[in-house]
Amino acid sequence: MSELPDWAMRRVDEAPDEEFYRTPRLVTHIDEGATAAVTQLYLEFFPPGGAVLDLMSSWVSHLPPEVEYGRVVGLGMNGEELRRNPRLDEYVVRNLNRTPELPFGNGEFDGAGICVSIDYLTDPIPVLREVGRVLKVGAPLVVTFSNRCFPTKAVAIWQRLDDGGHVRLVEGYLREAGNFENIRGLDRSPRRMFGDPLYAVVGESTGPPAREQAVPEPAS
Repeated sequence: MSELPDWAMRRVDEAPDEEFYRTPRLVTHIDEGATAAVTQLYLEFFPPGGAVLDLMSSWVSHLPPEVEYGRVVGLGMNGEELRRNPRLDEYVVRNLNRTPELPFGNGEFDGAGICVSIDYLTDPIPVLREVGRVLKVGAPLVVTFSNRCFPTKAVAIWQRLDDGGHVRLVEGYLREAGNFENIRGLDRSPRRMFGDPLYAVVGESTGPPAREQAVPEPAS
């Protein structure tokens, strides 16, 4: 984001992400209560029978098991994890920090999710702008996160903020992407003394970003 300081998107481990994610991690990164909250959000926002993009995906997508979708596409860093994900109809292995462009056409998807991964994007605005492009107009992006992360790979600004700061940061990401509206933060933390919190930011796509208009040359 343009107003963030230079250090904000730096990480302790700046080695290529492919090295860190080379080994499959067949574990869940939030507990059952937080996972159930993600699934409930997907149940609320993703239309049955629609095409869903699971961005920064792994071996599990947390989609509601009782709902059938017309197409589920995963994009993540580890091919073995993606191959083991039973909800994916197809998948793409891609490092979004290196290549933010998405290999999909305009308006292909009825919904998209980024689950507990937004904190690893070093340049999130181009990625989110691409998500808005590949979503249908009015389709939702659901970004979920907790208070857990891989600390060496999460960007510095994320680690300096509290939960409320994370919500405001992600809301700012979507606003700066420029092709989302009705952006709102949600607290879906399970109401119990112990357990992982769960927060979300939801926005609706306005379609491909408007191209910059060429400035006409003055008349001679």
